[in-house]
Amino acid sequence: MSATNLNIRTDKDVKEQAEQIFAELGLNMTTAINLFLRAAIRKHGIHISRRKDQYKVCDVCGTRKV
Repeated sequence: MSATNLNIRTDKDVKEQAEQIFAELGLNMTTAINLFLRAAIRKHGIHISRRKDQYKVCDVCGTRKV
């Protein structure tokens, strides 16, 4: 696999907030973006499900559950 550079522009606050979330997940920006790109290729679309919050909200009653 040969690597290439990808340059993007984003708002400073967006970058900082994303870096903080990725760090909490044990990821850096490069790894997180590569995960996103590979998932888009694999699924032929955009779907991201990895979250810091492990709880889901019940659609019926609105309570949080694991």
